[in-house]
Amino acid sequence: MEYTLDIYSKQPEQLMKKMAQNCKARRLERGYSRRTLAQKTGVPAPTIERFETTGKISFESFCAIVVEFDYFQEMSEILSKPKYSTGSELETINKNKKRVKGR
Repeated sequence: MEYTLDIYSKQPEQLMKKMAQNCKARRLERGYSRRTLAQKTGVPAPTIERFETTGKISFESFCAIVVEFDYFQEMSEILSKPKYSTGSELETINKNKKRVKGR
């Protein structure tokens, strides 16, 4: 599933709602009830319900769901390589690659 930067870059809540819809679709494809998914992931069923209706969930719970649906590899690659849109951004990224602290 691909998200374009122009649609979601300024609207993280829209991205999370879309992710929630997709997770619900994966849950239903597997024939899982919310209770079943809760048992398999350790994420409480009310948290799954809130996520599916509002898009709000902790990152830890979201990762547990991602792992259950076998999207670990795809999710781990999201921030693995730098993104840039200009040459100066690329220069900054390359200059900062060896930084360890946020100073």
